[in-house]
Amino acid sequence: MAYNRAMDLIARITRHFYESAQLKTSLAQELAAPIAMAGERMVQCLLAEGKILVCGNGGSAADAQHFAAELLNRFEVERPPLAAIALTTDSSTLTSIANDYQYELIFSKQVQALGQARDILLAISTSGESPNVVAAVKAAHDRDMVVIALTGKGGGKLADLLTGSDVHLSVNAQSTARIQEVHILVLHCLCDAIDSILVGVDE
Repeated sequence: MAYNRAMDLIARITRHFYESAQLKTSLAQELAAPIAMAGERMVQCLLAEGKILVCGNGGSAADAQHFAAELLNRFEVERPPLAAIALTTDSSTLTSIANDYQYELIFSKQVQALGQARDILLAISTSGESPNVVAAVKAAHDRDMVVIALTGKGGGKLADLLTGSDVHLSVNAQSTARIQEVHILVLHCLCDAIDSILVGVDE
């Protein structure tokens, strides 16, 4: 019985690896151009002394913090720190907004306070339906900010809000786990694109 269970688990784990790899490979051509466009927009923002604000919930909150850390510190090459703020990290701000107003506003109020027209909002939502991320996108547009939306499942409500100045990076999949796995690859591609434009990177 234990042997059979172990073999079942090995087969299950192996399937996860193959499904993840197959999805990434199948999306390479579809996502390469919009990722490159998003990277260019981010570089233009940073060179204009703008900053990148990033938000998301749950695993997407972790991705927001991961991306901001890669810019503020470094990715794979030495370069000056770049301006990025994860809107997911200040527990006093998050809880005060949620307590005094509503959870839907935890990101949008920060965008209203911190966002400028030269800035970018990187909005991460696997479903595209997160009310607080949707509200953040609306607040960013009110501040004349460019939005880069990183979504899955067709993009949901977020996709409907995007304008011609925005960039939509949509992972065409239904599994949240698979979408998140592609999201982290996309974020690393953005980091590499920024570094390659700003300081040059070896192949």
